[in-house]
Amino acid sequence: MIRQLLVAALLTAATPAFAANPLLDTGRPAEDKARDADRKPAELIAFAGIKPGMVVGELYPGGGYFTRIFSNAVGPKGKVIAYLPDEQLVKNPKGLDRVTAIAAEPEHTNVMPMHNPLMAPGAAEAIDVVWTSENYHDIHNLPGVDMVAFNKLVYRELKPGGVYIITDHAAPAGSGAANTSDLHRIDPAQVRKEVEAAGFTYVGESKLLANPADPRTIKVFDPAIRGHTDQFAYKFRKGK
Repeated sequence: MIRQLLVAALLTAATPAFAANPLLDTGRPAEDKARDADRKPAELIAFAGIKPGMVVGELYPGGGYFTRIFSNAVGPKGKVIAYLPDEQLVKNPKGLDRVTAIAAEPEHTNVMPMHNPLMAPGAAEAIDVVWTSENYHDIHNLPGVDMVAFNKLVYRELKPGGVYIITDHAAPAGSGAANTSDLHRIDPAQVRKEVEAAGFTYVGESKLLANPADPRTIKVFDPAIRGHTDQFAYKFRKGK
């Protein structure tokens, strides 16, 4: 899975430190900035406890919305590992192209695009924060995946006291993982059950992304709810 690569050339002094406000980066695309009001990135960064000098493992970086923000938050002495499993790249061979382009920007040379098989072991105790946003349900949809075993790998790769942040689209209570494919949602209780089974301690939940008006029964891409789904944000810790 995620591997920590100690490549000094990637940690150049050219990377500006926007740690006080990682959203101040003038190079962020306008479409990213337009989503800030809904996605609450600064507040979620504070919830996660991401600070300068940390190593952040980003699972499923997508279009790189959070990638630039993480890069700014950890600064030139930190690192962002933007990871996509090979199993997902089979479906989308260009899945890492956007974050690869971000890593080439002079302001974001601390970003490291990564891929390998989902269950390939990475470096133990190398990462401060593992973060996945709106994609935990997608890991469920990979063929033959064992979610507890996957979460145990995440546990192994976090430093003692490291944090695991999961935000995702909420499915109806009691539905488990039944709607990960059709609605692209997952029952929050299912996530907590799987992550705690891997040894994590549940720290708490942020309601920043909650929307009680979402019925939780329609696909997240439906124009009636897209961008405004009811989402949960869970924080777990390695150790007590």
